[in-house]
Amino acid sequence: MARGGKREGSGRPRGSRSAATKDQIANISEMAKMHSADALEALHLIATQGESEAARVSAANSILDRAFGKPQQAIDHSSTDGTMSPIVGFTLEVMDEAALPSDEAATGLPN
Repeated sequence: MARGGKREGSGRPRGSRSAATKDQIANISEMAKMHSADALEALHLIATQGESEAARVSAANSILDRAFGKPQQAIDHSSTDGTMSPIVGFTLEVMDEAALPSDEAATGLPN
C-alpha cells in the first residue's frame, strides 16, 4: 500500500476559499457596514457641495449605483468579424415630481 504523496481528489477544490478567508471577508464586511451611514453622508456632501463638477458627478453616480444597482450591460456575441460590440440597455421611468420623496425622507439626510 502506497503512503504519502498526492492522492487523486484530495484537498480543497482549486479556486475555493478556505474557512479562514471566508471569516476574514465576513468580518471586514461587517466592519464596513458599521461605517456605511458615514460614507453615504460623505458622498451626499460631495454630490451637493463638492468643489469640482467631476467630484459631484462621481459621488452622485456612486449614490445611484448603491440605491438602484449599476445598469446592466449586455454583450452581443453574434458579430461576424470576431469583435464583441456592447449593447447598453437603459430604461428611465418618468415620474411625477409630486411622487418623489423629499431628499431628507429618501436618504435620512438633511437638505
